[in-house]
Amino acid sequence: MSNFPFLSVLTVAPLVGALVVAFLPRHRPELAKQVAFAWSLLVLVLSVVMWASFNAGGDRFQFRESYSWIPNWGVSFTFAADGIALVMLMLIAVLVPLVILASWHDAESSKRSVPVYFALLLALECTMIGVFAAADVFLFYVFFEVMLVPMYFLIGSYGGHQRQYAAVKFFLYSLVGGLFMLAAVIGLWVVGGKTFDWQALSQVDISTGTERWLFLGFFLAFAIKAPFFPFHTWLPDAGGAAPAGAAALLVGVLDKVGTFGILRYCLPLFPEASKWFAPWALALGVIGIVYAALLAVGQNDLKRLVSYTSIAHFGFIGVGIFAFTTQAGTGAVLYMLNHGLATGLLFLVVGMLISRRGSALISDFGGAGKLVPLLAGVLFFAGLASLALPGTAPFISEFLVLIGTFTVNKPVAVIATLGIILAAAYVLWMVQRTTQGTLNPALTEVDGMRRDLNLREKAVVAPLIALIVLLGFYPKPVTDVINPAVQATMDDIGKSDPAPSVGTVQEAHR
Repeated sequence: MSNFPFLSVLTVAPLVGALVVAFLPRHRPELAKQVAFAWSLLVLVLSVVMWASFNAGGDRFQFRESYSWIPNWGVSFTFAADGIALVMLMLIAVLVPLVILASWHDAESSKRSVPVYFALLLALECTMIGVFAAADVFLFYVFFEVMLVPMYFLIGSYGGHQRQYAAVKFFLYSLVGGLFMLAAVIGLWVVGGKTFDWQALSQVDISTGTERWLFLGFFLAFAIKAPFFPFHTWLPDAGGAAPAGAAALLVGVLDKVGTFGILRYCLPLFPEASKWFAPWALALGVIGIVYAALLAVGQNDLKRLVSYTSIAHFGFIGVGIFAFTTQAGTGAVLYMLNHGLATGLLFLVVGMLISRRGSALISDFGGAGKLVPLLAGVLFFAGLASLALPGTAPFISEFLVLIGTFTVNKPVAVIATLGIILAAAYVLWMVQRTTQGTLNPALTEVDGMRRDLNLREKAVVAPLIALIVLLGFYPKPVTDVINPAVQATMDDIGKSDPAPSVGTVQEAHR
């Protein structure tokens, strides 16, 4: 199966599915849902086969394909995946079917076209796969920009309060970042011998001044996308207005394009500039951890609270990347995966609560666990995973980031540790105010609050809970795939150390 064109098929398949679903009769919404769900399962199956075909001890980039596109510009449809990209592709394949299942009635409540909603989710899956699979810088840029379109319509057409404002703000921030990247992409093409091929560009020797400017163009685009402080203000608005399923993909996957881009493009292509800018990037990371956590504590809107927690988590990922140790780097990549699972679960569960109550305000809840005990229990578990409780997958990530950073930069690691304390504050306070304590009498008058998790919703949360627990105790299948790619990235910038071993993970639990 190693010769099968996995990446191009995985990229095209959701797009074909989106076109099929979009043209289904509007008066048959159930058919559109079923076709979209079946199509996403097909992508999941193909992704699992690709994962099984990946040789962790083989070449750094595998499943390479290249098809000429614009030969005069040196542009081609080139796809390839290393361990980092493979993990993100699997995250997409797992989340999209669950989001479709969780969003079964979201489009109907907005009174807009159901087929178009699910077609947009599949189109978004196409662009997300393409951006992580691209091995041509121009192709990456195209997917980076096109990815905005389906998410813009998901927020603007199917979102909640202030959806138009949030959609436009999301689009403008991302577009500005894309303009910085476009300038850097053109500059890289000029100094790189008029090619966009990643492997060829990684061998180019660039002067110090030029390298720093090019790094800055890419980094600003990725810092806005992630987002890092102080480019974060679009995320609470977009996350708060988007439908819960779209918000889970926005925070769980789309934002990872920023941190992935730093690992794939900034560090290997501009190694000296990466080291020169590292202190500033670390400062942004630790400020983001503390600042976003403090803002999360004061939120009264559930989805905005989860959005702010994600900004804090991205601070941890940024610290892990710019610590320039393999332990911290592996922790950062593992954090990208585990954050997608944990925060994806948290957003979906919050969406279930909001759809029942008809409000996202924490003050409108209170004692909800007495009416929906199973849903309250899942919310509590998702919150514990988000604050990186030992035994959950995010704990392993956070531990590796902190221990890998502490070996080279103790002050940054110590300040970042404050984020763990603040995470406990905002998560436990959120759980206490929504599902614990005295029952809010108004909840008994809401019909939706009398319905606990149904079979479809259990099917949504069960796989995510299982993965979070499994990777919390046995992350080796994932770290074995990640480690070679992270070590190769550290080698690119002249910073290499032994990869984290199973013993390191076992020590974390002790």
